[in-house]
Amino acid sequence: MPRSTYDSLDLKILSMLSKNARTPYLEIARECGVSGAAVHQRIQRLLSNDTIAGSECIISPHAMGFDTCAYIGIFLHDPSQYDAVVEALEAIPEVVECHYTAGKYDILVKVFAHNNDHLLSILQNIQNLGLARTETLISFKQCFRRQVPTPPPGTRKKN
Repeated sequence: MPRSTYDSLDLKILSMLSKNARTPYLEIARECGVSGAAVHQRIQRLLSNDTIAGSECIISPHAMGFDTCAYIGIFLHDPSQYDAVVEALEAIPEVVECHYTAGKYDILVKVFAHNNDHLLSILQNIQNLGLARTETLISFKQCFRRQVPTPPPGTRKKN
């Protein structure tokens, strides 16, 4: 799919929304010096061309009792297992991300567990999928999380 071209208004809107997706359109319009209708139209276009993939409410895992975060690298016996393994992983609610990867692992997943015993149970469920093996990394603390950067207006256009 060809990439869209973004002008300075698009980039300013994207920058503001990436900092706070709940920013009212009228506040964005005032900051950008355009009408609320213009901001609404731009956001609709950015949604329709898949530049904006949506917005989300981020629930604190800790507040829900998920005190352990881990990344599990999965090694497959055979590449033909990808689809079946991903489908099985999707059925495990504690698996919150799943990535095909190049390099050491075939698949990398991010999981949240209540504690280490719960993590062990999740890991055993994953290992029961008939994998070659797994490797687990426990995250002690997420230092930061952010959106991909948007270039400053006027510095770069996509072709």
